[in-house]
Amino acid sequence: MNLEFFVISTLNGVSYGLLLFMLSSGLTLIFSMMGVLNFAHTSFYMLGAYFAYTISSVVGFWPALVLAPLTVGAMGALFERYSLRRVHKFGHVPELLVTFGLSYLILELVQLVWGRSTVPYGLPEQLQGPLFTLYGTQFPKSRSFVMLVAILMLLSVWLLLTRTRIGLVIQAALKHPEMVQALGHNVPRVFMLVFGGGCALAGLAGVIGGNTYVTEPAMAASVGSIIFVVVVVGGMGSLAGAFLASLLIGLVQTFAVAIDYSLATALQGMGVAVSEESFGWPLLKLTVSQVAPILPYLFLVLILIFRPKGLLGTRED
Repeated sequence: MNLEFFVISTLNGVSYGLLLFMLSSGLTLIFSMMGVLNFAHTSFYMLGAYFAYTISSVVGFWPALVLAPLTVGAMGALFERYSLRRVHKFGHVPELLVTFGLSYLILELVQLVWGRSTVPYGLPEQLQGPLFTLYGTQFPKSRSFVMLVAILMLLSVWLLLTRTRIGLVIQAALKHPEMVQALGHNVPRVFMLVFGGGCALAGLAGVIGGNTYVTEPAMAASVGSIIFVVVVVGGMGSLAGAFLASLLIGLVQTFAVAIDYSLATALQGMGVAVSEESFGWPLLKLTVSQVAPILPYLFLVLILIFRPKGLLGTRED
C-alpha cells in the first residue's frame, strides 16, 4: 500500500462519508427531536437533486444551491403539518407506514415529471476539473466542495442547537413539551420546523450529491439502506455518532473497494497451502473489493450485538 493510494483513498472516503453525514444528519435530527424514523428521508434527497437540476437550468447552480433545499424543506414541513401530525398520536408504526408510502409516492411523481432515465444535471464550471494533483492522481473540486459544505452544515446545526434561543426551545420541547407549551411556545410548530429542517438538509445533500454522482430515480433507493446503517451504528438520535459512523463507513467502503486481495492470497502469502480443493474455497477466493458492499451491514450486525445503543447513542427508544 503506497502513500498515493492511502492519501487519495482517504480523501475519497472522507468525501463520501461527509455526504453520508449530510444525509443522515437530517434523519438523526428528526428522530432525536420527534422520535420519528422517516422512511422517506432519502426521497427528499432525490427531490433536492431534481429540483436543483430544474432550477439550475433556469437561474444557474448557485441560486439552486439555496432554493432547492428551501423548497424541499417547505414540502417536508407541509407533509408533517397535514399528514404526519395526524397519525403521530397513534404511535410509531403508523408513522413508519405513512413515510414509507410517501417514499413510493415521491418516486412515482419523479418518474412522471422527469422520466425514468438519468437527467443531465452536471457540475457548474467553477467545480469542474481537479483541485490538485498528487502523485499523478487528480482530486476533483466537486468532492472538495462536498466536504466543505458538509463541514459548514455541521457547524451551523451545532451553533443553532447550542447557541441560539431557537435551539434551546427545540431541545426543551423534546424533553418537556408540556412545560414549553405552558411558556407560550407552539410545540407542534416547533416540530413542524424541525421536520422541515431535516428534509432541507437532505435536499441540500441532493443538490451537491446529484451532480457529483448521478441524478436518477434509483438514487434514493441506492443510499436508503446505508443511511439507516449510519444512524443505527452512530446511535439513534446522536448527531456526533452519525458524524463518526459516516466517516467510518465512508473510509471502510472506499479502502475496501480499492483492495484486490482475497483471504486465499493472504494465506498463501503466509505459507499456508491453499488450493481449489481446500474447504470453503469459494469464500476464500472472494476479494475484499467483492465483499465491500456488505461490510457496512456486517458492521451494523456487530454493533447491534455488542453495543445496541450505537457508538455514541443515548436514546432508549
